[in-house]
Amino acid sequence: MFYYNNFWGMDFIWWCIWIMLLFWIFATPYDIPFQRNKKNGPLDILQKRFASGEIGPEDYQERKKIIEADL
Repeated sequence: MFYYNNFWGMDFIWWCIWIMLLFWIFATPYDIPFQRNKKNGPLDILQKRFASGEIGPEDYQERKKIIEADL
């Protein structure tokens, strides 16, 4: 007995579900831990430098004002 609405043993709707699932897994830009790193903006870099002690509080405040003025 032949089923003309089956595609290699699966109905068309199941092929659509599998394709959408694979697209969701591989193509969506969600922040998955240890998979994709988001880019650091200038304010994030400035905060890291301040936290590590590379710059002082006065420098931090001055640079933060400059960065926030540009945004």
